[in-house]
Amino acid sequence: MSNDQTSATPLLGSSTTRRQLLALAAVGGAGLATAGAASSAAAAPGPGTNGEVVRLTVLGTTDLHGNVYNWDYFKNAEYTDGKANDIGVAKASSIIKAIRAEVGAERTLTIDAGDTIQGTPLAYYYAKIDPITGGSTHPMAAAMNQVGYDAAALGNHEYNYGLDTLRAFEKQLRFPLLSANSVDWNTGAPVFKPWVIKTIKLADTKAIKVGILGLVTPGVAIWDKANVEGKVKFPGIVEQAKVMVPRLKAAGADVVIVACHSGDSGKSSWGDALPYVENASAILAEEVPGIDAVLVGHAHLEIPQRYVTNKATGKQVLLSEPYYWGMRVTRMSIDVQKIRGKWQVVHSEATLYNSNVAPEDPAVTGAVAAAHQKVLTYVNGVIGTCTEAMSAATSRYEDTAAVDFINYVQADAVKKALAGTPEASLPVLSIAAPFNKLAAIPAGEVTIRDVAGLYIYDNTLLGIVLTGAQVKAYLEKSAEYYKPCTTTGPVAADTITNANATPDYNYDVMGGLDADLTYDIDLAKPVGSRIVNLTYAGETVKADARFVVAINNYRQSGGGNFPGVVTAPVVYNRQIEIRQLLIDWATANKVIDPKVFSSLDWKLVSNGSPITVTP
Repeated sequence: MSNDQTSATPLLGSSTTRRQLLALAAVGGAGLATAGAASSAAAAPGPGTNGEVVRLTVLGTTDLHGNVYNWDYFKNAEYTDGKANDIGVAKASSIIKAIRAEVGAERTLTIDAGDTIQGTPLAYYYAKIDPITGGSTHPMAAAMNQVGYDAAALGNHEYNYGLDTLRAFEKQLRFPLLSANSVDWNTGAPVFKPWVIKTIKLADTKAIKVGILGLVTPGVAIWDKANVEGKVKFPGIVEQAKVMVPRLKAAGADVVIVACHSGDSGKSSWGDALPYVENASAILAEEVPGIDAVLVGHAHLEIPQRYVTNKATGKQVLLSEPYYWGMRVTRMSIDVQKIRGKWQVVHSEATLYNSNVAPEDPAVTGAVAAAHQKVLTYVNGVIGTCTEAMSAATSRYEDTAAVDFINYVQADAVKKALAGTPEASLPVLSIAAPFNKLAAIPAGEVTIRDVAGLYIYDNTLLGIVLTGAQVKAYLEKSAEYYKPCTTTGPVAADTITNANATPDYNYDVMGGLDADLTYDIDLAKPVGSRIVNLTYAGETVKADARFVVAINNYRQSGGGNFPGVVTAPVVYNRQIEIRQLLIDWATANKVIDPKVFSSLDWKLVSNGSPITVTP
């Protein structure tokens, strides 16, 4: 149905090969047991005369986050996560085109649920280094045009680089960007297309009109306040859908599919900062009549097939979420029947396909090859110098400049963002974990990959408010990482770390902007009483003192089960990746000098005396 419904990749040219691929790729949902048979049977229903059933196929991706190739730019190698997942639009495209070839492109729609232009150096390069506002083509536009999408919803990360970049991206697409709840600050009218109606033409009978509605999580108002305040508002997903779905039906839609950049949990990360739900897809299906299926995004989860009963109609609404980064493709099979002269959905089901068994579509990789090579040169290019080598090898058991650098950049970003807010006068602390023992920034020239190696996860940065008592409780939780030690050593690191199988990434080091926070961890004391000599600016931290703490989204959402953080007030959340913040800081400052940010803020002691730890 797209303007560019390209044929199946030549690598999947035969029907037998395509069916084998789809049978191998099916990982969950209705088609898991008989994926090969289902793929050929989908085109079996009759031509659509009264009473006969016509099967429509809706293919979906979400949260592609700038991934075209199965490539890790920070490792300069093919992507691998140890879980048999591959990534990228190019692999997803092969799945999509194989299904189209099996069921018929004329009855197939392909949509995306948002978060497209942010997340990799490939995406960053064309937003900041060679921006598309200056005339470059965004590689995600080139790739998605080759896939042949019919529509895509906006995700919250589409707003990260401002409206000018987003509008430039929109113009480069051969399909519409949809967002019914991105509305003008003053008039309340949608500033992007709220929906599109696609027509499925059939021989000798009335065409089927499929409406695709786009919705985005309203957290954009918080996360990208600097880019949207005074320009765009974001009403709640359910609230806006109650207005828009009736309009879409009145415009002639027989079937309504929602591409919803919002998870299905019903939960929000922002507490009461907004009067709307962040992850509202299931609530949407339950409360808004007239919706037939929802392609879910935002949560980076795998939902092969879920049904939600609409309260008003009793209809079963189909939900499916295809993981993220192109790892999965959702296939929704929507059966419609003409009843009393009108097309109605009589059955729906979904299957997820794993992209890891598919070859990369050469039409997609070819469209992005030049941009990919340019970005490879960029990430391996020098962005500055470091006055002395910094290694994270000993960060598990001693204060290092490498982790201090992370905490400094995080705290600096939050501190600057708090200017002009009620929390601007509060001291800013930061937490970071020794994620990667192999990470090292060399003395001399430093590349983007060197800096990125310090932070191997895709976490984003938040700022929360904790009391002095909560800061101490947090550090006590972190100190559970260590086994008891009643000697000052020397002791081998492996004999005192990883107590209770706590992974390294759940051991947090806390620091501040000006080396003002200091503490000792006394391993001769019982768990829960190990943090001693906790001071800020040379004075003992009082229980009722207030601090802003820079923290990653994994920890703030409950990862590691640290006390106080999930319910703590959030005062900063722009959803910026911490890894990119480190790269940006190094690029802007040119020189990384540990003397600027590194000091001895914490140490391991036994009965008050320092412990000597050996590797």
